[in-house]
This record gives sequence, C-alpha cells and structure tokens, in this order.
Amino acid sequence: MSLPSITDSHCHLDFADFDENLEETVEKAQRSGVGRMVTICTQLKDEPKIRKIAEKFECVLYAAGTHPMNAHKQPVIKVSELLEIAKHPKFVGIGETGLDYYYTKETERDQKKSLLVHIEAAQRSNLPLIIHARSADKDISDILESEYKNANFSCVMHCFSSGRELAIKMLDLGFFLSMSGIITFPKSDELRNIFSLAPIDQILVETDSPYLAPPPYRGKRNEPAYVTLTAQKGAEIFNLSYEHFANQIEKNFERLFAKARIQRPAA
Repeated sequence: MSLPSITDSHCHLDFADFDENLEETVEKAQRSGVGRMVTICTQLKDEPKIRKIAEKFECVLYAAGTHPMNAHKQPVIKVSELLEIAKHPKFVGIGETGLDYYYTKETERDQKKSLLVHIEAAQRSNLPLIIHARSADKDISDILESEYKNANFSCVMHCFSSGRELAIKMLDLGFFLSMSGIITFPKSDELRNIFSLAPIDQILVETDSPYLAPPPYRGKRNEPAYVTLTAQKGAEIFNLSYEHFANQIEKNFERLFAKARIQRPAA
C-alpha cells in the first residue's frame, strides 16, 4: 500500500550537500511519498540555479528572497526584482526573509529593511511570505502585524520553533506554522505542545534540508524524503492517522501556495 502524497514545503536543493546526487535525492523523495518539494533561494544571486532545478524536475517548485543572515552582504533587494522573478510559473512564494538575532543581531537594521521589501512584494504579488524568525519574536510579531494591517498578505512561519505568544499572534493573523524535524527531537515537548493547540488547517511540514534531520538520521544530512518522519510525528501530535494528517497538510499547502495547484505533477 502506497503512502499518501505529502509536500516538503521548504528545502534547499541548491546547497552543495546535494550536488553529487540531486537526481537520486529527488527520486528517493518521490518513492517515499513526497509528491512535491519547494526549494528555497536564500540570496538572489543564486536564483538562476534554483530556477533551473525547478525547471528540471516536475515535482519541484521554488521561492526566492534574501535570508536575514545575508541581508547585509548585498544591496537591498528591490520589490520590482522580486515581482519580475515571481512571474515564473514555478515560482510560488516570497522568501525566505525575516529576522535572525541569534547569529546576526548586529545587522538588525539591514534585516528589517530587507524584510519590509519582501512583505511589499508578497502584498503586491498575492504570493505567500516565507518567514525565518530566530531570537526575534517581538520584532517579527510587531512588523508582521503592523504591515498586515496596512495591506494583508498570507504567510508561513517556516521551521517554527519560537514561543507560544508568537505562535498565537501569527495564527490569529491567519498565518501558518510549519513543522520541521525539531518537533521529533526528545527535548521539544514545549514545541509539540504549542503545535497541538494550533488549528490543524494552519499547519505545514518541511525538512529545511540539508539541516535538522529527524531521528534516526539526526546529525546526518537531511533530505526531502525525511519529511514523512516529521509528518508521522505531526500525526501523533494531532492524534490522527498518517493518511488523515497528510491529506490535511496537502489541503493546507495548496490553500497557502495557491499557485502550486496549477503546477501539480501528473499522477
């Protein structure tokens, strides 16, 4: 009996970790029940490479933006640049963008400028915003809430591992929380509790590969095939069968990433 299809909503297939066996990695994911993958660009100079990956594999979609940890390394991206890239049929989201004060607090000003550009692009394109937030709960909450009031947009808090207060605020805005391999780690009880209180129709799953591999692969390279392990833990959190949970996650993904419905791979 084949597993129900599920989408890895956030991975990095352009990273060097996959250079030697990208085709094998994508094929393995598909055999594991991963019907689609969204590969994420973290700096615009790499967008052509990510675009080519999406064009090569029918099951791969992509998004692009400037990761907050890269915001100080290059000129601030222009809204017009993002909107031009967004015309590509397989481009489905804006980002990842956001704030990271854990590693790069000293570049806070650059990060905020970049974030505001990405938000405007999401507002104008009607594509979902993909947010990275680490050790910046208050600022990310304040900015997203304020800008949403100016002109609404859809959003996913990628690899969500922040606190309960931020989760509640984001869910109240109608945003999505994405589960990564972190929810499978033994010491993640509080995070699992936060997810258990969220509406299931505002949940996604991802690998963030090559990072954050779930057990039994923890400490090794993560890859899209392993999103099924995170989804299994997600099903446990919501006390659902894997099939029920996976089907709901697919509905959620297509509601948020509406452009992906047009690019659904042939069965």
